[in-house]
Amino acid sequence: MLPAVAMDYKVHIDAGKEDCYFQYVQQGSTLYVSFHVIRGGDGMAGFAVRNPRGEIVHPYQWQASSDYTDGAAMGGFYAVCIDNQFSRFASKLVNLYITVIRYEEWEKFTKEIEDLNVNMNNFTGTISTVERNLNAMFQYQAHSRNNEARDYALILDNNAYIWKWSVLQILVIVFTTSVQVYFVRKLFDIKTGSGKSRI
Repeated sequence: MLPAVAMDYKVHIDAGKEDCYFQYVQQGSTLYVSFHVIRGGDGMAGFAVRNPRGEIVHPYQWQASSDYTDGAAMGGFYAVCIDNQFSRFASKLVNLYITVIRYEEWEKFTKEIEDLNVNMNNFTGTISTVERNLNAMFQYQAHSRNNEARDYALILDNNAYIWKWSVLQILVIVFTTSVQVYFVRKLFDIKTGSGKSRI
């Protein structure tokens, strides 16, 4: 088993639905879950985490982003649920980031090195610090990617909105110009009589 697993998903949640995702966590591991609504509706969704016994350890809250950390997780499958039931018409695109880290694996590595009669306490302590800093950096990067994805989605939505209204305004201007030209020509239209002219 790997000492750390990190997963980053973009999931689509339909309007009025709830989706749950399950992650196996070994006992004593550190579980970190983060979610961020990228696009859709009011930009918020419900987020909850249930432990393997089915107890809600992070209760539902309707918000744009949230995270949860369990430093000494119990063993089993954790359920990470994203709820869009309050939004009856708008689906959501949500970024979901999950990491499971087993810090005791570094202790096993230290024992294996000591069995080889090599003193690596300082080295393994430094490696542990580096790993913790890397995990913090990965979490920060996940938040940055969430913000980038949300901003990109906003740019695309704004671009589509501007294109739609620009084309509509162009059509209105062309129609208005055509109507004006028609009526101005009609105003100066000279009706000819029966062909007899008086002298």
